Amino acid sequence: MKTNTRFIKSITKAAAENDTVMPWTRGARRAAFIAKRNAPAQPERKSA
Repeated sequence: MKTNTRFIKSITKAAAENDTVMPWTRGARRAAFIAKRNAPAQPERKSA
């Protein structure tokens, strides 16, 4: 079966250009989420 090298090259190029940010990637956003999750829970104040 003949492989279509132009198609394969275009697929690999598109995959290399992918810049979607995944939630589990390391960075400032992840650090902020972990800090928020680990912050002590503050009880809600009941208004009169």
